[in-house]
Amino acid sequence: MTILRSTSVGLFLGDDDIDDLLLPNKYVPESYEIGDSIDVFCYLDHEERPVATTQTPLIKRGEFAYLEVVDVNEFGAFLDWGLEKHLFAPFREQQQKMETGQRYVVHCYLDEKSFRLAASSKLRKFFSKEIPDYNINQKVEALVIRISDIGVDMVVEQQFRGLVFRDQVFRDLAVGDRVTAYIKEVRPDGKIDLSLQAVGTEKLEPAAEEVWETLMANKGFLPLHDKSSPEQIKSELQMSKKTFKKAIGVLYRKRKIRIEETGIYAVQKGGSS
Repeated sequence: MTILRSTSVGLFLGDDDIDDLLLPNKYVPESYEIGDSIDVFCYLDHEERPVATTQTPLIKRGEFAYLEVVDVNEFGAFLDWGLEKHLFAPFREQQQKMETGQRYVVHCYLDEKSFRLAASSKLRKFFSKEIPDYNINQKVEALVIRISDIGVDMVVEQQFRGLVFRDQVFRDLAVGDRVTAYIKEVRPDGKIDLSLQAVGTEKLEPAAEEVWETLMANKGFLPLHDKSSPEQIKSELQMSKKTFKKAIGVLYRKRKIRIEETGIYAVQKGGSS
């Protein structure tokens, strides 16, 4: 917004849609000039007045985030979203009763009656109803929202519902984690099957590189080979046995390793280890 004028209580800002929005003194930059542009976040203060702040919120309208509850009263819960005034989550918008000190994935929405930003942990109704226009293997950013016997539920790019099936999860994940994922399939109902590694042939090189880096970190030896159990491989490398076998196949064809009964060895220049 544009700085319109300076007063004893702060700066008044405006743009094509809004005039005279207050930026209180505590958020005013040390140096400025009338007519300068400034990036601000706009919301309602404690007295329900529109106000601007230069603080960066942890969540904005239309987004999902993992936030901590700092207080609960007879009306609902209040979450820390990085601003002076806490974000309100009414009881009717809580998937489960929220408790002080606990963290929850919530969606930030505009309450049409109060015209206030509010939070909801009833996430399903906020996913986009559109069919995602993604390509197979496309890289996306995702937020872990639930872990079940089926797998790990995620919200993809702040819009769509995605799932990594349990047998495809080869590293520790927790609710609230933000991860890079890859599109495996977009279903007719709009839900997305995800992978934590690039799918198909693109998966081989990164996996081979990961095995190689682990080899180097372990002085050129890993007690793993193509007959190792899936559990051993997952414990050591956080990847499936299928991916591991393809990865060491790539390294073997490039003559970077040799495979023996005791494990795999890095091959140094000159052909010896």
